[in-house]
Amino acid sequence: MSDTITSTDTLQTEAPTVRTIQPFLRLSGLEPLVVRPETNFINVGERTNVTGSKKFARLIREGLYEEALSVARQQVENGAQVLDVNMDDALLDGEKAMTTFLNLLASEPDISKIPVMIDSSKFSIIEAGLKCLQGKCIVNSISLKEGEAKFIEQAKICKAFGAAVVVMAFDENGQADTEEKKVSFCHRSYKILTEQVGFDPQDIIFDPNIFAIATGIEEHNNYAVDFINATRRIKELMPLTSVSGGVSNISFSFRGNDVVREAMHSAFLYHAIKEGMNMGIVNAGMLQIYDEIEPTLRELCDDAILNRRPDATERLIAYAETVKSKGKVIEKDETWRQGTVEERLSHALVNGITDYIDADTEEARQKYPRPLDVIEGPLMAGMNIVGDLFGSGKMFLPQVVKSARVMKKSVAVLTPFIEEEKQRMVELNGGVVKSAGKILLATVKGDVHDIGKNIVGVVLGCNGYDIIDMGVMVPAEKILQTARQEQVDIIGLSGLITPSLDEMVHVAREMKRQNFEVPLIIGGATTSRTHTAVKIAPEYEHGVIHVLDASRSVTVTSSLLSKAMKKTFLDDVKLEYQKLNENFRNKKPVKQYLPIEEARKHKAITDWSNYKPVVPKELGVKTFHNYDLAEIAEYIDWQPFFISWELHGKFPQILTDEIVGVEATRLYEDAKVMLKRIVEEKWLTANGVIGLFPAVRTADDTISVESPTPGQGTIRLECLRQQLKKAPGQPNFSLADFIAPVESGIQDYMGAFAVTTGGDIEKWLEKFKEELDDYSSIMLKALADRLVEAFAELMHKRVRKEFWGYDSNEQLDNDQLIREEYAGIRPAPGYPACPEHTEKYKLFDMLEATANTGIILTESLAMYPASSVSGWYFANPEAKYFGLGKIEKDQVEDYAARKGWSVEEAEKWLRPVLEYDM
Repeated sequence: MSDTITSTDTLQTEAPTVRTIQPFLRLSGLEPLVVRPETNFINVGERTNVTGSKKFARLIREGLYEEALSVARQQVENGAQVLDVNMDDALLDGEKAMTTFLNLLASEPDISKIPVMIDSSKFSIIEAGLKCLQGKCIVNSISLKEGEAKFIEQAKICKAFGAAVVVMAFDENGQADTEEKKVSFCHRSYKILTEQVGFDPQDIIFDPNIFAIATGIEEHNNYAVDFINATRRIKELMPLTSVSGGVSNISFSFRGNDVVREAMHSAFLYHAIKEGMNMGIVNAGMLQIYDEIEPTLRELCDDAILNRRPDATERLIAYAETVKSKGKVIEKDETWRQGTVEERLSHALVNGITDYIDADTEEARQKYPRPLDVIEGPLMAGMNIVGDLFGSGKMFLPQVVKSARVMKKSVAVLTPFIEEEKQRMVELNGGVVKSAGKILLATVKGDVHDIGKNIVGVVLGCNGYDIIDMGVMVPAEKILQTARQEQVDIIGLSGLITPSLDEMVHVAREMKRQNFEVPLIIGGATTSRTHTAVKIAPEYEHGVIHVLDASRSVTVTSSLLSKAMKKTFLDDVKLEYQKLNENFRNKKPVKQYLPIEEARKHKAITDWSNYKPVVPKELGVKTFHNYDLAEIAEYIDWQPFFISWELHGKFPQILTDEIVGVEATRLYEDAKVMLKRIVEEKWLTANGVIGLFPAVRTADDTISVESPTPGQGTIRLECLRQQLKKAPGQPNFSLADFIAPVESGIQDYMGAFAVTTGGDIEKWLEKFKEELDDYSSIMLKALADRLVEAFAELMHKRVRKEFWGYDSNEQLDNDQLIREEYAGIRPAPGYPACPEHTEKYKLFDMLEATANTGIILTESLAMYPASSVSGWYFANPEAKYFGLGKIEKDQVEDYAARKGWSVEEAEKWLRPVLEYDM
């Protein structure tokens, strides 16, 4: 062994000095990343995230993983020191996607040199990622949201893999939104991790929740201050930990304006870093130097972030209107007012601005020879732009509806002058505004739902068509009489409930009998291309076309009304529908079905000897009048709200979507403003009734419920059963399976409910109609629908915890309720588990629902008001939602016998499940 000293350390003749390993956060990919006190802020690249980058999400969904690596490479080149990877998408196998991408990442040294942050709300995906990574990564995230036991379990797994962890400021009751909650939640997590799990403090990264500011909601104004103050206190209380956060959250209310967003991010980080924030998820290529932010903008950002003045939000919004996303100064807020009257009208239409429309319309009327010229000239030119933008995907439905509001208000200004001209000039075709065509729209007899129809009417109106909207529950004779009187060019039928399908067939037959020749358009939730081709098109030879949604209606209508295109278009549709019809008639069933007696042998098996039903705390009927709308609003599921406006995506991710995020956010803000007024000014009345009753199963598919009316005996509920042949061990479900059979000797129970939030809605809809405000009308209907679903969710929760009490200790947040993680089910007549509507008669009789809530049943068993929900309560822990699927003739005959019907009558109500798989 050589005695030569090669170290530069001083030779020690005494005991050697022991080097102390400093307690720094140490991460690594192929290269180490040590976070020392003097280390600058750590940028975590955010674009390799399917919820944060539309491009990355598309590449992953299409399996183009190699190309997706370019997104990661760009993040590294832009200065990201850690790479956030997230595969949370409902259409993805998250575990497979995470594994595939991380394995490919490992083969790219220029990317894999930096540490990875595995980001997922599903811990199974996190575990899959942990198995792939070299070096030391970060797990994002764990929290106390599901309780201490789950938190400790997940933390131990992370520690076993040697990972650092991001701990979100959640606990069992929700998200920390105040300074005190942020600090206390983080400190509680810290004590558990260090004292019970054995985590080194330096391997803990807290995310105390960055929320959007400058939203226009006063409660949000202090969110940034709360985060910054909490950061300082966390670092004082737990000095070895790190603090991180999703920086882009702070500026969500300015989505689409990159200049303001970048400035807000830089200003926020400037203040937060000074207080101890040392990491953050941010697009590394979109940060400015704080001192180089334009001084006025920097001051405005600081005012909003530090909540220094009450008008900070308004001032920042006003400034935001003056800049483009690329940073160039553009027209001031009112500069468009300096254009010609034609330009002003076009701008107002495209941007949905009604502020000056009366004055501008009057100016145009004075300029043009005839009031009709204003409509046919600048107004239609502006609406053509709207139509082009909508058709090309550059404009979304809520914006189109706002444009229609502007158009209607302008036409309303001109109408008196057109009427006056009518008297003077017969040659103007009676003063009628020239249109691209006249279209009659109606929701068919027995059906009350019309949001989709209204939207189609608005979209077609924006494209120059004259719309005759006949409303809801319109009988065939009235539809056809009006169509003949008005000499319409197209008839459009809409319906939501399954009996509407039969009514549409009836209308088509009547059109043939009365020698109509105009095309018939079919739309609505229960309609389909197959049903239209098989059932409606054969009844009428002059064109029957199914339209999927509002965005397709313009193309179909223009083709039908074009002399050059109509014949070719109808021939193509006819040929297509004939093929669909033939394929349907000739298709050999891929699925096998069991005879009903055989299916009953495969019913769900319950060990009734060990079943002890919970006796409801309150048997009988209980009513709720004028229920608190504020409490109901807390249970809203927002995702279907956006779908009703044809904006598709998961909530809240849709608010940050690169394509529809800006408009979705505007729509959401408008909805919250209206919802606030609905609640505070009591626009709607919420009434509900529930009933809990003794019940037993008296036959394989029959439940007998004790009538709440003394001396009335029992009410027989007839259920249908799945007949699809399944794998061994998989039952053929019927709702009756979830009630104890009479032979078990057990007294079981079930419940029923009916709720509505449609009370008083008509007077508001009439008001908006008078104001030519389709946008507010559709918004109110959409919110009423969300509120009634929320009301149903709230009442089900109260039934589980209070009135029945079979799960009195339940602790679920609203997200868990939306995911139906509760015990028991509440299926509704007309839906997949019980698609036959006539059982509603029994439900309404049991609850005296019309007297107690004001809900009435139409002849087709739709509920009016439209914002109404009814259904059953089952408490059996084995109860689950299921789809009945297709049923066979033998079950129809059996069902008819049980209900005392003819087979023909049974087929009428069971036709949807006889003919089509649901």
